[in-house]
Amino acid sequence: MPLTAAALAEPPPGASVGQTPGSEFAPLLRTVKGQRLLKRRHGWYAREIAVNALALAGVITGVALIGNSWWSLLLAPVLAVLAARTAFIGHDAGHSQITGSSSVSRLIGLLHGNLLLGMSHSWWNDKHNRHHANPNHIDKDPDVVADVLVFTSEQAKDRAGFRRWLTRNQAWLFFPLTLLEGVALKVHGFQDLRRQPPRERAVEALLLVTHVVAYAALLLTSMSLGKALAFAALHQALFGLHLGMAFAPNHKGMEMPDPYGERWGHLRRQVLTSRNVRGAVLTDWFLGGLNYQIEHHLFPSMSRPHLRLVQPLVRAHCQELGIPYAETGLVDSYRQALRHMHEVGEPLRVA
Repeated sequence: MPLTAAALAEPPPGASVGQTPGSEFAPLLRTVKGQRLLKRRHGWYAREIAVNALALAGVITGVALIGNSWWSLLLAPVLAVLAARTAFIGHDAGHSQITGSSSVSRLIGLLHGNLLLGMSHSWWNDKHNRHHANPNHIDKDPDVVADVLVFTSEQAKDRAGFRRWLTRNQAWLFFPLTLLEGVALKVHGFQDLRRQPPRERAVEALLLVTHVVAYAALLLTSMSLGKALAFAALHQALFGLHLGMAFAPNHKGMEMPDPYGERWGHLRRQVLTSRNVRGAVLTDWFLGGLNYQIEHHLFPSMSRPHLRLVQPLVRAHCQELGIPYAETGLVDSYRQALRHMHEVGEPLRVA
């Protein structure tokens, strides 16, 4: 069911999306509020942040102590996993899941994004909030803009040269390309500084540069240039792969609203464009709670540990309304996403 461009206009800051009396979403929202599932879990996040910080400190200490040895490269995968944990915390801060204070949320985001990862919190928030407002909307969601990858046959038909080759093979190239994502996120952050207001730019730039200098200093004072480059390459590649594995199942291959069609309300806009991944504690941990993508999109400020608790309510509500609720296993979620990208590139392979 498509929707009109006017209906997809983003609401003003602070406005509630799809929460008008009588909407399909309103009864679910009332139930969720009644069960206090929108209450923030300060203690849970305090432990999460503290454990992550201690683990990062332990790995950094390990790199310094092992020093100029190839054995130090064994810590690169561990650091990649911890970097993904750090990114998940920054993501949650950007959605105000950790605290209702915008200034504290921004501070947490700056520390975990800019300082610890070298990734601009402001750039990520701006891009990610536009995605949440209009998921999979070809004109408004920055995550489905034609770039290295394309997501519709319409985007594919205009590809030429090397980009045409990429599109023909994008399903096979998707995971290899995620190995570059860790570096790409840093580059995008520095590029975005030009967009930011002077005061915000100064803070973000200072923290980004501090990260780069500290990261280089740690590696170059601990090991030779060759080993330092090998460590950085392995760390950044596995970090990008981890994030790619977390984000790939969420929307690829799901409904893409027609900008000129019938209007969708908040419930349908978020549910029909999102896919959940089944799993237990390990899946929740590995994917940072993003396996509950439907619930996260319906309630973006909901604290991560509550997403599992709200899932039965959301599923039952969708079933009552006859709205498809997409949920599958982890491996099958990748299969569905890659199949969609393969089908998009099909016309170029037979042309």
